[in-house]
Amino acid sequence: MIKVLIVDDSLLIRTILNEIFSHEDDIDVVGMAEDPFVAREMIKNLKPDVITLDVEMPKMDGVTFLKNLMRLRPMPVVMISTLTEKGADITLQTLSLGAVDYVAKPSANGEGLVAIATEILTKVRVAAQANIGSARASSALKPQPPARGLFTPKKDFLIAIGASTGGVEAIRDVVLGFPADCPPVVVVQHIPELFSASYARRINKEAAPTVHEAKHMQYIEPGNVYIAPGGQHLSIKRIDGRLRCVLSESEKVSGHRPAVDVLFGSVARVMGKNCVAALLTGMGSDGAKGLLKLKREGCFTIAQDEASSVVWGMPGVAVSMNAHCEQLSLRKISARLLEKSSRTRTSGSQSA
Repeated sequence: MIKVLIVDDSLLIRTILNEIFSHEDDIDVVGMAEDPFVAREMIKNLKPDVITLDVEMPKMDGVTFLKNLMRLRPMPVVMISTLTEKGADITLQTLSLGAVDYVAKPSANGEGLVAIATEILTKVRVAAQANIGSARASSALKPQPPARGLFTPKKDFLIAIGASTGGVEAIRDVVLGFPADCPPVVVVQHIPELFSASYARRINKEAAPTVHEAKHMQYIEPGNVYIAPGGQHLSIKRIDGRLRCVLSESEKVSGHRPAVDVLFGSVARVMGKNCVAALLTGMGSDGAKGLLKLKREGCFTIAQDEASSVVWGMPGVAVSMNAHCEQLSLRKISARLLEKSSRTRTSGSQSA
């Protein structure tokens, strides 16, 4: 039985969430708190397994409460945020503090929550099993790119990365380990619309390469990272000898749009062995089949290991299919991707 504490200042949203959970045999709502101060006492007395936490609340906002919680009593937290640009910025901040995942509610008053009940239930169940230590370690990791002159990129080469739960911070960690002259990088992270643009801007502020939310028919060039927009598949295509991003709103694949399998499949077709790929933390199996296609084309493939993954679903399935050439901890992935992308051996980019 998963014991859940609902923390939200809206009585309506607390009631709707409680109703969603009440029909499940494996979930027990042990309490509902209208603000973090009430929640603090409930956590002590009720010892919940998972907290659903509203991003914006009076008295103490969700970010401040989460900071205190992760410092004093780390536990799985699923953020409940609004599907707005402001909500996106705050939610991304909470993920950097150690929240496992988030649900983007369609409206501030809770309208439409029932329609995404399955997503809420899935994320709470996954959070209950998540590796919280990994989530917190990732939030503290900031790899340094290799010093100038240590990296000589191969020509006409590509790096492809896919992730889901826990991937917002994992992808950031990998990208921050890339130098400004890295090969072009294409990324799929399962993320809703309105969140992907904020996500790209957030990483771009810290990273040496230029980070974009990918645009349709945008040229793919070295020193740039292209992140799939929420709600659109990202694939690559070669037109007149140059690589371009191709966006599509075609049907979901493995329940996702963007889907990692769509990206990896296109990279396998277009690049063959002239690429490296990494499948990072995430629930489900998206990306595993695509990683296997890449390996069969001669691409060097990496699966994030279980110990450093927040959720070892996607990379775990890839490993079970032998779609990987290597399993690595998160802190070693940037350096390995660069080494395989370089005409000379990379050294000194990251410590073990």
